[in-house]
Amino acid sequence: MNATLEQPITDFYRYPPLGGDDWSYAFETAQARTLETQMLARSTLLDMANASDFKQAADYLRSTEYAIPAGAGLSGLEKVLSASRTTLRRQFEGWMHNEMILSLFKSRDDFANLRLAVRRILTKKPIGSDYSPDGGFPPEQFVDAFENEKYEMLPDYMADAAQRAILAWYSAKGETSSGGVQDKDIRRIDYAIDAAQTEFNLTTAAKLKNEFLLGLFRIQTDLTNIRTTLRLKMSGDTKTDSFDNAIEMVFLPGGYVEREKLVRGIEAGAEGISALFFATPYFECVQTGAAYAASEKSFLKIEQQCEEYLAGYLRSTISVAAGPQPVIAFLLLKENEIRTVRLLLTAKKNHLNPKLILDRIS
Repeated sequence: MNATLEQPITDFYRYPPLGGDDWSYAFETAQARTLETQMLARSTLLDMANASDFKQAADYLRSTEYAIPAGAGLSGLEKVLSASRTTLRRQFEGWMHNEMILSLFKSRDDFANLRLAVRRILTKKPIGSDYSPDGGFPPEQFVDAFENEKYEMLPDYMADAAQRAILAWYSAKGETSSGGVQDKDIRRIDYAIDAAQTEFNLTTAAKLKNEFLLGLFRIQTDLTNIRTTLRLKMSGDTKTDSFDNAIEMVFLPGGYVEREKLVRGIEAGAEGISALFFATPYFECVQTGAAYAASEKSFLKIEQQCEEYLAGYLRSTISVAAGPQPVIAFLLLKENEIRTVRLLLTAKKNHLNPKLILDRIS
């Protein structure tokens, strides 16, 4: 096993170490922190959640970068949010000195494009052209590589992920002898690509010898695994053969929480699962999320709790005087703000109950 993916020691109480200062990022850190003060206040998000309708919620954004033209609706919202995200990512490119770190964050879009393309190919659908242009690999070459099966054109990390996804798909038990897709679980593609992406992230962070990135990716891995545990627990199909066959692939490698604990959590009761995570930094997330899932039959709270825990780690970079850590933290916090604005206004447009919206964001 890759040493980076071996079970790391959890020698911290709340968050893993952030790493040291790097004064070559002094100017960029100052810029990121200045822009961070201009992000939406929590009170604004709560006011939007409690607004009577879409228009009133959108009005709270009139003096911000997310201002939507009158009568534009969700299509106008998407244009505004896409422009904000593009501006954010261009800023990040200008701030980040280390090309390896920049490529690492661009690869997020590469893996998203890959997931979409592999899903389409294996389910016999047109490959399409609606791919993100923000990755490190040009969408035009990406489409050409898949349409003409020129996989050698892909970067190694994408080619490896594609091969693993295809193998996971065709090795699934229960499909028809004619190769039909009706008995295959499309999620196997996602599991394989997610695992490949996690391994790529952790291996790259180890090469960089970057404590902050290692901590970040391990936290993201744990939070994904915790959500998966709760979803499997609530699904009620954990006694089936398909579950037994899939259990080895659904949990991502490299997190702080061992796989055995996650598997035991699937079988535990609402109180039992919280007890399992008592000695981990995620106890509050699991306790709150599991109780809500048991009472409301919903995963809203575990999503909110995991999001809040990760945001807490990112905000803790305030203790770093200068370095790539605050710059990366700003990128991820701002991206989360963009997603939250989309979530709030889409919920208002669809007349969702304000209580559900508040449960998701607070």
